Parts: sequence; C-alpha cells; structure tokens
Amino acid sequence: MKTLPLEEVRIHFSNVLKEVEAGNEIAIAYETTKETIAVIVPYQTWKKNKKRELGTLKGKAEIKLATDFSMTDEELLNS
Repeated sequence: MKTLPLEEVRIHFSNVLKEVEAGNEIAIAYETTKETIAVIVPYQTWKKNKKRELGTLKGKAEIKLATDFSMTDEELLNS
C-alpha cells in the first residue's frame, strides 16, 4: 500500500483515483506527524468487506431480517 501526504493527494487527486481504479490502495497521512488518517480502496474491495461477523456468537447464532419487517410507532415507543 502506498502512503501519500494529504497535500499531495489534494494536488494530484485525479491521479490518485486512477491508481485506486487500477486496484491499488492508497493511504493518506498528515505530512507533519506521518499519522495515517484514511485509506482509499477500490470499490469492489470495500463492497466485499461489508459482511458483518457475529464475533463470539459466530457459529452459534445468526441474524435474519424479514423483507416485510415493520413496527408501528407505538410498538417502538413501548419496547
């Protein structure tokens, strides 16, 4: 992963996006502290990582929300 200072990302943003589009991840860091503040990743990589894990309940429980799930305001306020 390539790390660029924030100011360079601002100046060359379109080039940075071309690199990301090519499949590269780009880290953005403050110039003075060198602290990484963000990472730009290709959309397909981000999309694959959206699945949530249950942590300690992995393999013991699952979450399913029905497509017809609904709750009235009264039910919400009384719960």
